[in-house]
Amino acid sequence: MPAKRNDVPSRVRVRREPKRGRYDRSSIDDVLDRGLVAHVAFVDGDQPVCIPTLYARVGDLVYIHGSTKSRAVRALAGGAPACVTVTVVDGLVLARSAFEHSANYSSAMLFGAFTLVEDADERTRAFEAFTEKLLPGRWDEVRQPNATELKATEILALEIDEASAKVRSGPPSDDGSADAELDTWAGVVPILRSYGAPEPSPGLRPGIDVSESVRRLLTRDPPG
Repeated sequence: MPAKRNDVPSRVRVRREPKRGRYDRSSIDDVLDRGLVAHVAFVDGDQPVCIPTLYARVGDLVYIHGSTKSRAVRALAGGAPACVTVTVVDGLVLARSAFEHSANYSSAMLFGAFTLVEDADERTRAFEAFTEKLLPGRWDEVRQPNATELKATEILALEIDEASAKVRSGPPSDDGSADAELDTWAGVVPILRSYGAPEPSPGLRPGIDVSESVRRLLTRDPPG
């Protein structure tokens, strides 16, 4: 059953345009699964920090990874409170007035603290999730991480607990206003996403065809 607005923690409750708020897991998971890049914000010492990073959702967890030498990873692994956001922009909303211009989008915001993933099997599953998030089917086509690579990488997990989504869709909101009398075009320009032709690596040996996972990718719509 979808969460009621009054049942969610104050810090994830949508206050500006509250009708756009979504608190059910299916809405939150939809944004996380459609997005590709997350922004992770936290405080390191006396400095606010926000880092863009690839991520993957597996069930109730959001995984990120980074170098064992990364200052941000060390801070997050140490339990620094974090805020994670993911946004997918779907279209430009063009109104008659500058004030009413907007965008159609879906976003998710999560609060919590990351934990360090130390279990070997879970770490491997997370690596697989990262790979499959980028390109479904790729994990079985490539060499999987070796011991040295695993040792050089930290994997962090955040439980999806305090979270909300916010969605804006539809036309500009000035159709019924005095501005509708202006001779200015108004409406929505959808943002369409597509994949281009694959570009082989300069060091790719001759005769190696595009992988099956890439061929499948070119026949489907990109995430978001």
